Amino acid sequence: MIETATQLASVVLQTEGSAAAPGIPPLAAGALAVGLAAFGAGYAERGIGAAAMGAVAEDESLFVRGLIFTVLPETLVILALVVVFLVQ
Repeated sequence: MIETATQLASVVLQTEGSAAAPGIPPLAAGALAVGLAAFGAGYAERGIGAAAMGAVAEDESLFVRGLIFTVLPETLVILALVVVFLVQ
């Protein structure tokens, strides 16, 4: 995983001498940020959703709490979208 992050950083930042210049346009960087945020949210929801459904199967009063925990990672994607629109 760390090797992939290093490769991604070398694609995003093209180094010329001692200064680092952006290798991709700002809108492409924003799209990359939203995509990575969506990927992270989906990865988080995978475990949270399974645990929430198990808890609801045991005790139906935990439905609202499980729903809130399941929706919580999606706020990261919404915040990433807001940042992209603010950068434009």
